[in-house]
This record gives sequence, C-alpha cells and structure tokens, in this order.
Amino acid sequence: MFFSFLDELRAAGIPASLKEHLILLEALDRDVIARTPEAFYYLARATFVKDEGLLDRFDQVFAKVFRGIATTYGVAPAEIPEDWLKAIAEKFLTPEEMAAIESLGSWDEIMETLKQRLAEQHERHQGGSKWIGTGGTSPFGNSGYNPEGVRIGGESKHGRALKVWDQRAFKNLDNTKELGTRNIKVALRRLRRFAREGAADELDIDATIDGTARQGWLDVRMRPERHNAVKLLLFLDVGGSMDPFVKLCEELFSAATAEFKNMEFFYFHNCPYEGVWKDNRRRFTERTPTWDVLHKYGHDYKLIFVGDASMSAYEISHPGGSVEHFNEEPGAVWMQRLVDTYPAAVWLNVLPEAHWSYTQSVQLIRGLMQDRMYPLTLPGLDAAMRELSRKR
Repeated sequence: MFFSFLDELRAAGIPASLKEHLILLEALDRDVIARTPEAFYYLARATFVKDEGLLDRFDQVFAKVFRGIATTYGVAPAEIPEDWLKAIAEKFLTPEEMAAIESLGSWDEIMETLKQRLAEQHERHQGGSKWIGTGGTSPFGNSGYNPEGVRIGGESKHGRALKVWDQRAFKNLDNTKELGTRNIKVALRRLRRFAREGAADELDIDATIDGTARQGWLDVRMRPERHNAVKLLLFLDVGGSMDPFVKLCEELFSAATAEFKNMEFFYFHNCPYEGVWKDNRRRFTERTPTWDVLHKYGHDYKLIFVGDASMSAYEISHPGGSVEHFNEEPGAVWMQRLVDTYPAAVWLNVLPEAHWSYTQSVQLIRGLMQDRMYPLTLPGLDAAMRELSRKR
C-alpha cells in the first residue's frame, strides 16, 4: 500500500523520494503518532509536502490511495430516509406568506436590533419570528426566510442576507495546475516586458560570433539573463460564491506563476480590508496587514484583482460589513487606497459581463476601479492586459 502511495504521489507531480518514504516508515515504527487515519494523514503530509501549492493535490492522492481506511469494519450501512437529510428546522413558505413578511429596515436598524437580541437571548430558538434561530421568519439565523437580515451559520437559501456570520474553511489554489487552454498564457504574455539586469552569466552567441570575426580570435561575449521585468500583485477572492470558479482561478493562477517571475499573491474574501493572507488555513492567525503591502511593494507593480464582486453592498460601504470580522473601515476605503497606490490596476470578474448590471456590489466595485473591470474570458484578459500595459 505504501509503495503505491509513493507511486501515486510521483505521478501527481509531488516530489517524493525513497528517503522521505523511509522517514515515514521510521516514524510509524517508533509510534510518533496515534494509530488513527487522521494522525497518519498529517504525518504523511508533513513528510512529503514541501510546497503549500501542492497540498490540494496531496489531499486528492491520499483520498484515492487510502479510500475506506476510516470506515468501521463489520458495521452494515444504514439506510437514511431522504426527508431526514433535510434541515430539521427548514421552513417552507408560499410566495404570499413571503410577501407578507417585512424587513426591519436599514443597516443600522438591523444591526442595532441584532445587538439587543444577542444581549437578551439565552437559549436556542426554532421556527420563530423574533429570536436568533433556525427555520423561522426572524431576520437573524438560518434555514428560514426573511427579505433582509443577517444569516448566522447554515447555508444560503434565498441569497437575501445583507450580512453573513460564519466560520469557513478555504483551500489554497494549486499553482501547478495545467491550463485547460494555452490561450490564457498567450493573453498574459501581452503584459510581459523583458529586460536584462544583473551579472553577465549568459552566453551572447551573436556578439561572440561578431567579435570573433572582427578580432580574428575567439572573443567570448556574455550578457545578463533575459527575464520578465514586470512586477505583479495578484489579489484572489476565495470562498463562498467563488467556489464554483476554483478551476478557472487555478488555471489563471498557474499561468501567472509561470509567466511572471516577480509576482506576489494574496487572498481576500469578497472585499479587501485591513488584512490579507497567503494561506487559507491560517487566514485568522497569519494575516498580512494591507498597510504593509502598500508600503512594501512599489508603485510600479501591476495590480490584478480576481473575484466575482458579488456580496452585500454593506460589505463595501459600511464599517462592520465584513462577513467574518468587524472591519473598522469600509471596504471601499481600502479599495481606494489600493487603486491610488497602484495606478495600473484591473479587476477580472469571473461572472459573465451580461450579469454585472443586476448586482449592486458589482457596480460599486466597478466604480471604485474606474470602470477597469473585465470578464475572465480570453477577450477580457486581452483587454485587461492592454489596459495594464498602457503608459501612464
């Protein structure tokens, strides 16, 4: 089983040597972990994975090789009725009943009422119209219905929440994923500007031939290595409504990693605020202050946002609008700072351009980007690269 594991890791492009295989066996022999599949998974991952960009591929290989290892032997699977799988507190209303339910009002009124509910409520509620709970018509909770409120936990049903409070787990994008089409790379190459800098450590064949012919003896000429001098900052929206577009974003991420030597990337969720991050598993503990990004990377960097720009408008316009923390400054303030710092900036939207006018948040982001929003399609990429290449 372990040899097939090693072969599958190599086939997936994860550098797994015999030395690492022996280290894994030695660790198991010395009982450094508990004898559970979960503990073995973390031990194997720590042994074989040296690049965080390969974590997602390691998970796929591990699931393929060790499928079924965590099942309980001798226990027959039980048939669960389909209706049991539905949310126990989910409430179904007719269109007429929905129309009769009124919104609390403005953002300030809703947040003030939520603050009062949190102070007064001391137990779980289900199916009501006032308290924080499930399956009711209250503006606070999940699995129910209200024309405008705060979803706390659960899953989106009607897409009407003006704010979401939930703990989410996002995965890093795989920067070595092969592109579905080489045309994306070709579109990105439009941005490239080659320069020769540094030590002369590359043979200049043309100059050597010319010098030898002129001098009459071998005249070896060297030159600095030719490389892409464009500096790129890539801001990637992850999680939530971006989940259906992971493959597309991985293809773009892979192409950008291959094409740009001077590239830095950061993740954000919905809208950039005071902190961004590089590892989605540690986004609460290892954040990079956005001020540090603005101060560290010069104005000559090109800035590319990738996201659907689809969120509650309050996430852009109001303090406290973020779905995961209380942001002291609106997202629009941070967006403006980023765009002012990096004049060459574009937003690549994963949604079709025909859908943009139906979402208020897309229009707000588009305005902050000074209309420099392009669809994440081949023509859109080409237009975005032309914009970034424009002299300022």
